[in-house]
Amino acid sequence: MPERKIRVMVAKPGLDGHDRGARVLARCFRDAGFEVIYTGCHQTPEQIVAAAIQEDVDLVGLSCLSGAHRKLFPRVVELLREKDAGDINVIGGGIIPEQDFAALYDAGIKAIFTPGAPLDSIVEWINTNIKPRA
Repeated sequence: MPERKIRVMVAKPGLDGHDRGARVLARCFRDAGFEVIYTGCHQTPEQIVAAAIQEDVDLVGLSCLSGAHRKLFPRVVELLREKDAGDINVIGGGIIPEQDFAALYDAGIKAIFTPGAPLDSIVEWINTNIKPRA
C-alpha cells in the first residue's frame, strides 16, 4: 500500500487579510506533491485547530503579516495539545522579527519562514521533518 501523502493546511489567523503569500505557498505545496487545505483569511485559532483535526493534517502552516503572531501562533499549538492533537506540527511565516523567533520556538512552533525564504527550502524542510501521521 503506498504511503499517504503529507497533508498540509495553510491558515491565516486573526485579522490579517493579506493572503497572496499564503496562496503562493498552498500552490507550491500542491505542486510539491502534498495534499493541501487552505482555510482562507480571518480564522480564529479555534477554527484552525478544528479544521486541522477534521482534515487529519500532518502540518499546519500559519501565515501572519499583522504582528499578532506572538499571540496567535502559540495559541494554535496550545489548542492542538488540549485537543490531544499535539502530534500535528505547526510552522509559521510572515513578517516575524528575528527577536520573536525564540519565544515562538519555545511555544512549540517547529520552523519559521520569513519573506524571501526560497520556496524550495520550505518544501525541503517539510520533506525532511514531517512524516504522514498514522
